Amino acid sequence: MILSAGYGTRLWPLTEDRTKPAIPILGKPLVGYVAEYLARNGCDEIVVNLHHRPESVRNALGDGGRFGVKLHYIEEPVILGTSGAMDNARALLDGETFVVVNGKIITDIDLHAAFETHRRSQALATLVLMPNVGRERFTVVETQGGLLRGFGGMANLKKPGGGEGEGEGEEEEEEVPLMFTGIQILEPGIFDYIPRGVFSHSTTDVYPQAVARGERIAVHVAEGNGESWHELSTMQRYLDISLRLLAVTGQAISAGDRCVISQEASVGQSILWDNVTVERGARVQRSVLADNVRISADEVIEHAVVVRSSLVVGKNPPPKALKGVVRGDNFVVPLTQ
Repeated sequence: MILSAGYGTRLWPLTEDRTKPAIPILGKPLVGYVAEYLARNGCDEIVVNLHHRPESVRNALGDGGRFGVKLHYIEEPVILGTSGAMDNARALLDGETFVVVNGKIITDIDLHAAFETHRRSQALATLVLMPNVGRERFTVVETQGGLLRGFGGMANLKKPGGGEGEGEGEEEEEEVPLMFTGIQILEPGIFDYIPRGVFSHSTTDVYPQAVARGERIAVHVAEGNGESWHELSTMQRYLDISLRLLAVTGQAISAGDRCVISQEASVGQSILWDNVTVERGARVQRSVLADNVRISADEVIEHAVVVRSSLVVGKNPPPKALKGVVRGDNFVVPLTQ
């Protein structure tokens, strides 16, 4: 199952006309990367839950054929959360071991190795984790002896301590926190812990109760480096990760279909969606230009996300969205906020 129902509020206004998993990453929808990942690992039949802008995911994935999978779409008239989504798809998932993957990631984590951990531990569920070496703002997962113990707060951006103990001979090595990758392997028995027909989240409403009742919830700490897993939940992360993936190809920009860039314009380290025009004398650096955006002659766009103003005028931004301004026919959101 691919979780694809979320609003993507921190990616707004890019998610005004589509859900987060449907945004394009170098010409391919984000959820397409997840479908291909599951296909490579032997999961060729996939349930996809839908809520916000459901047609955007349907358009992005179609019947799944080009990604090597068979799809079953299931809509949520009212959003149900990560485990509520599983309950809603119970009829399609119950009866055998299944995998659930968040629709906002790009990864090449070895899922077969995770399955080995799951079978060896005889667990009700297995969470795939990774070391949060950069101590980014992800929830700390607490483990002991290969099993889940609970979920803590956000990882500290700076290593705590620092002064105490220094110069006293042996410096204590700081333990790297673990974070959840959004990949989980589950047995049908997990449904015993998922409330029926209501909103619920796995990490707050299901796993803590299962652990409290003595169930074995295993953890698999995936091997790999910082390029093994990417999570795209904010516009800054979307831009940074897109550029990192783009750099592998040796290119400085990604341009979608029907884009026109004047030879007298300067565009670098930027992501252009479809039907974008950049006129003469314009300069675009480290920015995202969404569908149908036109950058006028001599205009400067730096470190920003730009959508057509007609897409958002008169609409209330979600609470977590960055602030933007209308500039002509465009709505410009600076990323330096």
